[in-house]
Amino acid sequence: MDINTVSSSAATSSAVATADNGSGAKISSDFETFLKMLTVQMQNQDPLNPVDSSDYATQLATFSGVEQQVQTNDLLRSLAGQMGTGGLAQLAGWVGMQARAPVPAYFDGAPVSVVPNVQRGADAAQLVVFNESGAEVQRLDIGLDNQPVVWAGVKADGRQMPDGHYRFETVSSALNEVVATNTAEVYATVSEVQIKDGINTLVLSGGRTVAASDVTAVRDAALS
Repeated sequence: MDINTVSSSAATSSAVATADNGSGAKISSDFETFLKMLTVQMQNQDPLNPVDSSDYATQLATFSGVEQQVQTNDLLRSLAGQMGTGGLAQLAGWVGMQARAPVPAYFDGAPVSVVPNVQRGADAAQLVVFNESGAEVQRLDIGLDNQPVVWAGVKADGRQMPDGHYRFETVSSALNEVVATNTAEVYATVSEVQIKDGINTLVLSGGRTVAASDVTAVRDAALS
C-alpha cells in the first residue's frame, strides 16, 4: 500500500469519525475541516503517482452520506419533540380530573376510590392494603363484580390511617384456595402533565407519576 493511499484513507476516516460523533450543529464546521484535509492531501500527493480522482469522489460521497444522516436524525428528533408536545397539549385537559391507573394512592384523610381486579372464576375476593413500607395494614372482603370500592382509610378500631401512599391488591380465591393476586387500580387527581424521558407523564396528587399510556380511564373529579 503506498503513502497516498494511506493518507487518503486516514483523511476519510478522520472526517467521517468527526461527523459521526458530532452533532448536527457542528456538521458544517466538520465539513470545512474535511475539505481542508482533502486540499492538503491533493497538494502533497506524489506528482508521479497522483491519487485517482475517483478516490476523491468516494471520500466526498462518504462524508456527504454521513452529513445527510446526521441531518436526518436531527429532523426525526425535531418531529418526535413536536409530536410529544402535541400530545402534552391534549393531556393538559386532564389536569384537575381523576385518572385511573395501577399505582399507589395518596391518602390524606379523603376516601380513595379503588377498582379491584378479581380473577375470573373466583368465588371470593379480598382487597389488601399496604403502606409505603410494604407492610399489610388492612384486608377487606369485597364483591366479585369489580365495581369500585371506596376505601375510607379507617382502622378496625375507628382510628384514621396515617397520611401517605397506599398500595392495593386484589386476592382472588376459589374453594378456599388463592388463585390469583392482582394489582388494583385507583383513581387519583391529576395535578400536572409533563414529558419525562420522552414519555407523556401525569403527576398525581401526592407527587407520584404515571405514564399516560398506563391510564385506563379518566373521569370528572366533581362526579366521583
